Amino acid sequence: MAEPLLKVDNLQAWYGESHILHGVGFEVGKGELVTLLGRNGAGKTTTLRSVMGIVEKRAGSVTFEGTETVGRPSDMIARLGIAYCPEERGIFSSLNVEENLLLPPVIRPGGLSLDEIYKLFPNLHERRKSQGTKLSGGEQQMLAIGRILRTGANLLMLDEPTEGLAPVIVQRIGEIIRQLKSRGFTILLVEQNFRFAAAVADRHYVMEDGHVVDVMTAADAAQNIGKLQAYLGV
Repeated sequence: MAEPLLKVDNLQAWYGESHILHGVGFEVGKGELVTLLGRNGAGKTTTLRSVMGIVEKRAGSVTFEGTETVGRPSDMIARLGIAYCPEERGIFSSLNVEENLLLPPVIRPGGLSLDEIYKLFPNLHERRKSQGTKLSGGEQQMLAIGRILRTGANLLMLDEPTEGLAPVIVQRIGEIIRQLKSRGFTILLVEQNFRFAAAVADRHYVMEDGHVVDVMTAADAAQNIGKLQAYLGV
């Protein structure tokens, strides 16, 4: 792999007195789709939040396009070109769909226009004047992803985008993620649904108890299903 777009080395993170991450390390190359896999409580979401700089305390090194981000506030990290879509989606109930989409600032060139987002998510165009929290779960997930595409960020961090969604919607989210990758976006994906992750990812990092304990290419994962199932407890 060429010089990674994102490089995480010996990343430590705390919530209050609780030490959650214990030396996490991984790399994501430009244009790659990489997953963080693991059971609940493994530290996957905390890893995304730590990359974004929104934990109480972090240490170690997180470089993006060669720039060290540990020590920088989260708004400055976002302006480097990193966008985070949290599991809870964060839809603003007082705003309609289009207002939610227009809310985040454009931080750099290269983001999708509103028309391009509506082409990618036709449901959002149909519901553009509806209150954001009146959408179905799948539509809310599409809105949460669509909202970060305007910003110009080239690294998208998606936390459990298929959680609680019907199989047909999970399939649609997978199609959208593949389209984003084909457009040149780099994606770091947290998932518990390995079947979904296996269908979209280039590589998988497996986490346990705040550590990365294994890494597999898509081909390796296909040949080690039993090992992965043991890691994930399925």
